[in-house]
Amino acid sequence: MKKQPHIIIFRLSAMGDVAMTVPVIQSFVKQHPEVKITFVSRSFLQPLFFNIENVSFFSVDTTKTHKGFFGLIRLFKELKSLQPTHFADFHNVLRSKVIRLLFSVFTSVKIAVIDKGRAEKRALTREKNKVFKQLKTSHQRYADVLIELGFDTKIDKNLSTNKQQLSKKNSELFGKKNSKWIGIAPFAAFPSKTYPEDLMLKVIEGLSKENVKLFIFGGKADIKKLESIENQFKNVISVAGKLSGLNEELNLISNLDVMLSMDSGNAHFAAILGVKTITLWGSTHPYAGFAPFNQPNDFCILPDLEKYPALPSSIYGNKVLPGYENAMRSILPTTVVQKIKEVI
Repeated sequence: MKKQPHIIIFRLSAMGDVAMTVPVIQSFVKQHPEVKITFVSRSFLQPLFFNIENVSFFSVDTTKTHKGFFGLIRLFKELKSLQPTHFADFHNVLRSKVIRLLFSVFTSVKIAVIDKGRAEKRALTREKNKVFKQLKTSHQRYADVLIELGFDTKIDKNLSTNKQQLSKKNSELFGKKNSKWIGIAPFAAFPSKTYPEDLMLKVIEGLSKENVKLFIFGGKADIKKLESIENQFKNVISVAGKLSGLNEELNLISNLDVMLSMDSGNAHFAAILGVKTITLWGSTHPYAGFAPFNQPNDFCILPDLEKYPALPSSIYGNKVLPGYENAMRSILPTTVVQKIKEVI
């Protein structure tokens, strides 16, 4: 009797990168219902995979149980005990390379690894002799790993993304939905891809005058700043520190009519839930392949590329060219407000 195919997919971080695997896996399980998948990542990201058939989640603890080399040995043994037939490395970093090596030496598991396209990304972001073109999306790069393992994988742009019913807790916190709900995620990992605070306040001010409810997303470190914004405008609610976990956050996002985000994780959360997602870009660019899933090109709002022709200057936003510090200021608040009003 032939053994059931069982793929271990390994991707620990970051939030947005893990979220981008979701539509790929959703497409895959529709096309290959006979295949079992175990997704290996950090425990707090498990809610992303709750409702995907044939997918189990394996939590990695890099702070204790799976910390260091001996922790990786333990992790390998635990994964090996699951009796996988295939190993898909969606991450290609030191930890995944070690696990990959152990599988190649001690098992007959078939292995494939993501091609991150580093050379073409360098060409896209270099200041001189820039090769300015759309690169393969991260979604397709993930699909290519599964194809290399022998499973034909086509990304389905018509995936079912039924709205979640607003949870009891979120209903108690935010009330019933009797107007358009707009999410705003104003932060990103680096300043060069974060819309300036004073301009974002003008966006919030403009939107707060409409018959809408605005939800501002942030972490615990942002609570005071976002509460200050909440107190300045009507119809504005800070979400920071109020939700019990990612599951509640995803439930709220699912009920939005539109999400405004930087090039960050919240954009990908919204997109995979079928929410219209408008993104603001600074030193990064959607051509690098990290645009949210299945969103129109004009939902990506870019700086003035005639004034800042060397953009993009970075894949992750950690590099700023001299003189480009204010590139995002060339995106006018009125442009952002108008786009959101068009979308809703």
